[in-house]
Amino acid sequence: MKVVVSNAFQQAAPVPRFGALSIAVLIPCYNEATAIGTVVRDFRASLPEADIYVYDNNSTDNTAEIAAEAGAIVRREPRQGKGHVVRRMFADVEADIFLMVDGDDTYDASAAPQMVARMVNEGLDLVNGVRVARSETAYRPGHKLGNRVLSGLVRSIFGRGSSDMLSGYRVFSRRFVKTFPMMSRGFEIETELTVHSLELDMPTAEVPGYFKDRAEGSESKLNSFRDGVRILSTITKLLKQERPLPVFGALAGTLAVLSIALSLPIFAEYFATGLVPRLPTAVLSTSIMLLAFLMGAVGLILDTVTRGRQETKRMRYLSVPGVLSMVTKHGKEGTSAPGKG
Repeated sequence: MKVVVSNAFQQAAPVPRFGALSIAVLIPCYNEATAIGTVVRDFRASLPEADIYVYDNNSTDNTAEIAAEAGAIVRREPRQGKGHVVRRMFADVEADIFLMVDGDDTYDASAAPQMVARMVNEGLDLVNGVRVARSETAYRPGHKLGNRVLSGLVRSIFGRGSSDMLSGYRVFSRRFVKTFPMMSRGFEIETELTVHSLELDMPTAEVPGYFKDRAEGSESKLNSFRDGVRILSTITKLLKQERPLPVFGALAGTLAVLSIALSLPIFAEYFATGLVPRLPTAVLSTSIMLLAFLMGAVGLILDTVTRGRQETKRMRYLSVPGVLSMVTKHGKEGTSAPGKG
């Protein structure tokens, strides 16, 4: 029977279970001893069938020990940065469905079954947990403004996107995880995850969930200005990589207009007197126009390369079974199992 899920605030009764589908909860951690035990226990209660992995990123406190005592599978990633940790988790862990959440105990674990059910029922590749603050202090104004600006920028570039692009609470399909060519090292990984789904036009959804204050004694590792600049830089690089023709076309157009503006007085004087007294300006105008043609040619070449790369990524993406095919496969195996032997 299909579970109908409206949002994270309306709990299904009974809580949906997911049969033979394997689920992995991935928790990247750095100095979260205050919160990690609660996070592991809460997600074990919400998704008892899931394997919970905590990846410790050189914590100087006893994060790893507390996570292990709470029942998590603890592994370590020595390269500092959330991007390195996520890359390692995606490479090491095998599952049908992956849920990734920050280890700071700010996200609502009770929303997890509904997020997974939404993915299973609709055959999605990404379900994003949209943060709804429980208090005015849960979501810092600087982070909130930066998230809105960056999310809006991505939507304007790609035509669609997430209303909470920087959320650290997401559910992924196996084919998302195993076809994600991750390059980021730090918190800009959230941007890259969003762009990957947009580039391949994956089916996605958003589910709201409560977002609360950090536990007392726990500090955010996110710096609004520094990480905002890094995320903006990542968006710029991805724009150049994924939309080269508009980028280089805009540069070519700007240079062409500048060249024409410089050359108009020269042509006017030439037609009036037959002379070209401002030769340096004429040379500069010609050089700028040549550069404009060069930028246009670069854009066309890179656009062809990008399309070929996107086709290759799309074929790789389609080669990995989706969630619905896994549900069908496990259903058939479950039906035929009693008749064996």
